[in-house]
Amino acid sequence: MIPLTLDEVRTIVGGELVLPAGSSAADVVTGSVETDSRLVTAGSVFFALPGEVTDGRLFVPSAVENGAALVVAEAPVEAGVPVILVADGVVALADLAREVVARIRDARDGADRLRVVGITGSNGKTSTKNMLRAILSDLGPTVAPEGSFNNHVGAPISMLRSDFDTRYLVCEMGAAGPGEIKRLVGIAKPDTGVVLKVGMAHADGFGGIEGTRAAKAEMVTDLPASATAILNRDDFRVAGMADDTAARVVTFGLTEGAEYRATDIEVTATGTSFTLHAPGLTREVSLRILGEHHVMNALAALSVTGEWGLDVDRAATVLEGVTRAERWRMEVLDGGPGVTVINDAYNASPDSVAAALKTLAQITGPGQRSVAVLGEMAELGEFARDEHDRIGRLVVRLNIHRLVVVGDAARHVHMAAGLEGSWDGETMLVPDSDAAYDVLKADLRDGDVVLVKSSKSAGLRFLGDRLAGVTA
Repeated sequence: MIPLTLDEVRTIVGGELVLPAGSSAADVVTGSVETDSRLVTAGSVFFALPGEVTDGRLFVPSAVENGAALVVAEAPVEAGVPVILVADGVVALADLAREVVARIRDARDGADRLRVVGITGSNGKTSTKNMLRAILSDLGPTVAPEGSFNNHVGAPISMLRSDFDTRYLVCEMGAAGPGEIKRLVGIAKPDTGVVLKVGMAHADGFGGIEGTRAAKAEMVTDLPASATAILNRDDFRVAGMADDTAARVVTFGLTEGAEYRATDIEVTATGTSFTLHAPGLTREVSLRILGEHHVMNALAALSVTGEWGLDVDRAATVLEGVTRAERWRMEVLDGGPGVTVINDAYNASPDSVAAALKTLAQITGPGQRSVAVLGEMAELGEFARDEHDRIGRLVVRLNIHRLVVVGDAARHVHMAAGLEGSWDGETMLVPDSDAAYDVLKADLRDGDVVLVKSSKSAGLRFLGDRLAGVTA
């Protein structure tokens, strides 16, 4: 974070400063901002936020022991370091992030100014963010979230990693309900807003696909005319957001007419290649990342690069060196003699499961078996049964050879596949990961390609690691 005095922080968050003996309101804090006491280091600001299960104030002693220089809390707490009392810790965190980003902007202008991009979509946010981080880090100091820090707490924390040296700030913006992306956009005020896809992820919180569309459109509705909205031309719900924004619109996709377009896509077990068509540039791109759906993420990242006036050819070369989208996202692992494990179980929506299954079918060669290990797709609410049923039928249509469904919540995948009489494959429903592991270890053979896919809550990412002997 940029250097701020205690009094400046108090003013920004609208709180009451409580000083212990020996401290002054003029004292400066420069450390990281954290909500997890385990991540606190010397000089950090610790936001002791209340949670559904516990209260951050319980972890103040641990935060102070780890070096916290300031605690922000909603109620009095004994800390031995300065404390700022606020009415709402989440609002205070947002206010601090908004001010810090604004001050960095104000400190520089011209070619050296801070560039901010916001990325949202039902799928692909984290992968696109990671691609952009790789591209931009090659060009200058870049801040981007670790993991999926994209909600009302994680996104501001990520923004607060910025300082006066930061050239590029990449903000991943997720939402579980209406208004959340709008709030994050109001904090970061992106120069560029990217919308990847509108799908059924978190459909329960949005009330269906049109509610999801409205929430994702919040990325571009408040952008000024000086900003750029980068939209997926292939998704009609996203493409239609051009009518919702005053910003200049640029599109990407496979569709003719997109400014950043891919043709001649080829997916193999070693990666994904395509021909990139960008303004003033046509070239072959060979990604080491697995899956046709990552072509769209790459196009989005390259669109930002090009629209910021950066070298797209150099950016494409950087992308060719990226070895994986993210831990537990289409991560290719060695499952033992002749067995390939694709661990893609960090999250799952109907669209991402369909994309992963398509990739599995594409890369399984003659004489090999495709094995899909599927768990629950969470947060679908009233749509859960139909969407799990649709995935089961897709397994059959893609002629996946073996299906192992894990957990009762995903049983409709198993049931739907089993009802398809034309299918020569096999399906099995098992109660948990341990049972799935036992079945797979007994059945897997040389040449098998195994996809492990579920929402994070189902825990199958650990099953994927276990099948490949990964311990960390």
